[in-house]
Amino acid sequence: MSSNERIAIVGGVRTPFARARSVYQNMTAANLGGIALRETVSQTGIDPKLIDEVYFGIVSAPAEGSNIARESLFDSGLPQEIACTGINRYCASSIESAAALAAKITAGQIDIGIAGGAESISSIRALFSLQATNFFQDVGKAKTMSQRLGLLAHIKPGFFAPHAPGIKEPTTGLTMGQSADLMARLFKVGRKEQDEFALASHQKAHAAWEADFFKSHVCKVATPEGKVVERDTDVRSDSSMEKLGKLKPVFYKDGTITAGNASPLTDGASAILMMKESRAQQLGLKPIGFITGYHAAAINIQTEPLLIGPVYAIPKALKQAGTTWDQIDLFEFHEAFAAQVLSTFKAIESPEFARDKLGLSAPVGKIDMSKTNLNGGSTSIGHPFGATGGRLILQTLHQLKRMNKRRGLISVCAAGGIGAVMIVEANV
Repeated sequence: MSSNERIAIVGGVRTPFARARSVYQNMTAANLGGIALRETVSQTGIDPKLIDEVYFGIVSAPAEGSNIARESLFDSGLPQEIACTGINRYCASSIESAAALAAKITAGQIDIGIAGGAESISSIRALFSLQATNFFQDVGKAKTMSQRLGLLAHIKPGFFAPHAPGIKEPTTGLTMGQSADLMARLFKVGRKEQDEFALASHQKAHAAWEADFFKSHVCKVATPEGKVVERDTDVRSDSSMEKLGKLKPVFYKDGTITAGNASPLTDGASAILMMKESRAQQLGLKPIGFITGYHAAAINIQTEPLLIGPVYAIPKALKQAGTTWDQIDLFEFHEAFAAQVLSTFKAIESPEFARDKLGLSAPVGKIDMSKTNLNGGSTSIGHPFGATGGRLILQTLHQLKRMNKRRGLISVCAAGGIGAVMIVEANV
């Protein structure tokens, strides 16, 4: 950040993350976002009338095009005088929300804000073709019954065939999984290596839940059916290499990505309360940490692996924070796919990648797994696209406090060839 005063993260929460079309099936993204907002205010004790703005990320926005931040605010019961903005930077949406609010606070445009995001894959609706949409609109606009019947005489059965929702790059025509599978081939990341990484993610997440680590920042959610959700639903304590090895490739017959070594489609929300350090002191609030650096990078998706963007962002984020790779105490990498994370690790450690792609004389750094994703990641916890960045920020700061360590690096790959990296410091 360019200001001499640090931007404080006073606190925040996330909902338990749940597999799409399961326990949150009858809850919208705004329902989940409203819970995260309300619980963040409750946890921190902030007077909600002091909050200036809410920035919320979402990727699969509702078909009606509503502002997720505003609708979440309405659902939360917080004052409607708070201005709200929805952001879509794909999987980096909520970390970008935090960076954008930090910039506004630094510039003095606002005093206090809440950043985060929400996603409800369960609420995504099937789409119809443009031809079918135009036909239905013409029928709806017909002024007489004879005009309507004349149009209906030309109806085609294909008009009623919905396009199933999918996660596909419009430019390349490839799904995220296909791109990650190709990335694994390029960086020579095998199936066994991916399954081992996924298994470790589940084991670490399960251990963290058993140790009550997540209770510091995961709130309970009461569903419309009367069920109380207290934990992430996709963490598998009984996962094993044998079970993972039996799963078939999902995206290519000869591929290596399976349902077991990829993040599941997930519903959830996250939120963090932000202000200047001096403002927190005035209000008697103790920050859990501070944002000290942020950089977003983008690559040519026609020539580069789609999800390699974070490696381009890391050196600049470190420089902005005035720190180095070796001074980082904890790394949190978003695990869209085990293949993507492991490929990113190889790029980070590669002298050739550093020289040819980044113009550096030495590799970005050396991966130390004893400091990386210590409580599991998106592969096990889940990945509600618009909310994952908020999870990563909270998870990083609370783990740093647990370790009595200072600096954390958060890395998020995103669709469209985007990578976002944030440097945070814990208040220890």
